[in-house]
Amino acid sequence: MQQLTQNLKDGTMQLLEVPFPALTSGTVLVRNHFSLISAGTEGKSVKDARLGYIAKARARKEEVKKVLQAVKTFGLKDTYRMVMNRLDAPSALGYSCAGEVIAVASDVRDFQVGDRVACGGSTANHAEVVMVPVNLCVKLDPNVSLEQAAYTTVGSIALQGIRQADLRLGENCVVIGLGLLGQITIQLLRAAGVRTIGIDIDERMVRLAETMGCDLALSRRLEQLEDIVSNFTGGHGTDAVIITAGTDSTDPVDLAGALCRKKGRVVVVGAVPTGFKRPNYFKKELELRMSCSYGPGRYDPEYEEQGLDYPYAWVRWTENRNMMAFVELLRSRRIDLEPLTTHRFDFNEAKNAYQLILDRAEPFVGVLLRYDTSRPLKTRIEFQERKKAGSEPGIGLVGAGSFGQNFLLPAMKGLGRMIHVSTARSNNARNIADKHGFVRCTGDASEVINDPEVNVLFIATRHDTHAALVLDGLKAGKDVFVEKPLCLHPDELTAIQAAYQQGQSRLMVGFNRRFAPMIKKIKRTLSSNAPVAIQYRINAGHVAADHWIHNPSVGGGRIVGEVCHFVDLCSFLAASQVTQVSAMTMADPANQQDTLSITLGFANGSVAGITYFSNGNKQLPKEYLEVYQSGNVSVMNDFRELSSFGKNSVSEKGVQDKGHKAEVRAFLEAVRNGQPSPIPASDVFNATAATFAILESIATKGQVVRLDQ
Repeated sequence: MQQLTQNLKDGTMQLLEVPFPALTSGTVLVRNHFSLISAGTEGKSVKDARLGYIAKARARKEEVKKVLQAVKTFGLKDTYRMVMNRLDAPSALGYSCAGEVIAVASDVRDFQVGDRVACGGSTANHAEVVMVPVNLCVKLDPNVSLEQAAYTTVGSIALQGIRQADLRLGENCVVIGLGLLGQITIQLLRAAGVRTIGIDIDERMVRLAETMGCDLALSRRLEQLEDIVSNFTGGHGTDAVIITAGTDSTDPVDLAGALCRKKGRVVVVGAVPTGFKRPNYFKKELELRMSCSYGPGRYDPEYEEQGLDYPYAWVRWTENRNMMAFVELLRSRRIDLEPLTTHRFDFNEAKNAYQLILDRAEPFVGVLLRYDTSRPLKTRIEFQERKKAGSEPGIGLVGAGSFGQNFLLPAMKGLGRMIHVSTARSNNARNIADKHGFVRCTGDASEVINDPEVNVLFIATRHDTHAALVLDGLKAGKDVFVEKPLCLHPDELTAIQAAYQQGQSRLMVGFNRRFAPMIKKIKRTLSSNAPVAIQYRINAGHVAADHWIHNPSVGGGRIVGEVCHFVDLCSFLAASQVTQVSAMTMADPANQQDTLSITLGFANGSVAGITYFSNGNKQLPKEYLEVYQSGNVSVMNDFRELSSFGKNSVSEKGVQDKGHKAEVRAFLEAVRNGQPSPIPASDVFNATAATFAILESIATKGQVVRLDQ
């Protein structure tokens, strides 16, 4: 299948042959018939991508701050590589489309293959096939054309703006900005019995609004504009103003304040600055409201990704119900989008459509892409075979987000045959395959696991998928490397242990800190004949409450998701497994359990204290480790500085290296040379069990939990 992508480095656009997107829980696959180009939002994205580096930096100041912070953490060379990796990746375009369902996930009940649907959201791209969560997809009546249904996302944005304006039958509303969004807003207002006043700086858009039935359409350049609106509203001013314009000027917000009646409402839908002149808003006691995209549920991962709906009685209009309302208006012919469709391009001419928008060579409003639905599609991409020595590992990779791209893939280079890669997003799978020389790419993880040429499986997906993928990999006889955590629940750990015992495969979790150069130096100073005492402080930093890591069913929380790293490192330095755990968390209204103190006891008498703080400051280095044994002390500061005190006191500094490259090399060399996994599976299981014991101890207010009983 083909997908339209753009390169963020230089703005180059291309139709890329990509595999089908992954059909995940709560989603459907849709073969597009039409998709709508959002001239405002997408046009700006394409324009920004074609800017030079300096202009990009000026346009994205917050991103520049993140880059500067990354330089402090990773160094200039690695940060440059990560930034270029991000810019080189093909980026998807589009968020509003319509087509036919061709597959449904096993847990989806509301859709069937063959249903005609309208789709929205970040995965409703300009592509022949898209994967869409059920809450961003609505069925279509047979009387609704797929062409007009492709407008549903933009129509829902307009509808949510009207709901925020809280208008009543017979009231007046001014719409500032008569592009596509404004024109649809005018139609929706008229369908609701609201008197409409449209304003734009473009005379052509003003005339179009008149032909579409706008009660009063005016040019912003009219000197007597305010008087005309006042007379139209009986001298009171308009009840509400909806701003659908996109501009860097504060004029729309200031004009809205001048046109509104006392106690009126101003709703911002378009991208405009909200700094405004105070007098009108103050004297009239105006309300300034923001409208969030399609409505309640937007940007909420539990709603959009997990399919959890809001109660109908309490949230009458969610984004999905707004989409339903819009397609019902299409069915009943209360609105007509045909006059707004100024251009139709075949999908293979998509680049010309964007060039038209950027060049503004001729007037345009609605620009649609039309797909050839008779074209046969390939579910995966296979490239010409890259032959290497047969003794090398055949690598399969499932999941390739920022961590996989920045740390795992560079470490694999030259250490095996890159056979098969799977990612949920089609354009990402193709990009990874092209860049790193994979023979095949797909959106289906099972194809990688069952590929006979793959004997080494790397897993770098979200935490909730790890256990199932590990089990599938072990049962398929693959050597498995999975990023932490191994799993999220004790029953999953039991199942993995059983599968491991029944086979001959290697299993390793990405506990990379064991392989860091400074940790190796500390390890060499320790005697196996005496216990050690360890103090490990982690300034982990704040993670927003709505981040997926905090969701117990998706990320598992920060203890399972990250603290496992530090448990494993302490176990490695102690040269012994954890036998007892106690832990206490700081009081937290959100109960996120991410500021805590942990005490570990080991079989050989060693002890460790781990303090993990989410309430610290970024200026303090993240990790600080002290290791005590028999009069000798080693101190490691964030993998950059190492000091030892005692018999052989030394002090050194270096570039931060947490061992990612070394761990991957060690694992692949073990596969090639027929050696055991660099981290014994018993250590992996013990560290994982210890994180579950930490949660148990917290639940019992710090009681000691023993792992050796």
